[in-house]
Amino acid sequence: MVVVRWHGHACFEIVTSKGTVIVLDPHDGYSIGLKPPRVQADIVLITHEHFDHNAYAVVAKPSATVLSMFVGEKAVNDVMIKGFEAYHDREKGKRRGRVSIYKVYADNISFVHLGDLGHELDNTYKNVLGDIDVLMIPVGGTYTIDPKSAWNVIELLTPKVVIPMHYWVKGLNLPLKAVDEFLSLKPDDWSVNMIESNQIVIERSSIPNKVIYVMSPPT
Repeated sequence: MVVVRWHGHACFEIVTSKGTVIVLDPHDGYSIGLKPPRVQADIVLITHEHFDHNAYAVVAKPSATVLSMFVGEKAVNDVMIKGFEAYHDREKGKRRGRVSIYKVYADNISFVHLGDLGHELDNTYKNVLGDIDVLMIPVGGTYTIDPKSAWNVIELLTPKVVIPMHYWVKGLNLPLKAVDEFLSLKPDDWSVNMIESNQIVIERSSIPNKVIYVMSPPT
């Protein structure tokens, strides 16, 4: 059993059954108009060094493993991490630089966090990323792929569960689209589960298929 918490924007917390805490793309809260994440991480994964994704000091335990823009493979505690190079724009990083896509294996469940992905993916990424149980994908546009491109990426990668991120919520001071446009483009074979909290629990034996979890930002 894995607990997943969304701390707003692109910041997620994943807690394994053994208690290992992974935080991806932490923000400091105040800089973007949201509450800071209240979590102490054993592992911090940063997809790129922009201020709204790299506030590791807010969440990292003194003993934490911190990986920034990591490409490669690394085992930490009961977690396997794989990092793959991608880009923050459609020009192979010429405008906004590169990002890392992270695939995290926890309790035999695979999570993929696309960071500030700025371009659609091709079959090369589909092949290296492989099977995906849970995909965390930006959908707000402006700095990342827009809702239409997000669906193209989803159709390519075929994850079981999608959690949209990096979109406008109340208080956020960044010019992003709300999640509604992404949901309005949903194919008929996908269902939407609106979560009234910022937390879900995922178990290997009962992972749904073609479900979008829209999580509420923390209060």
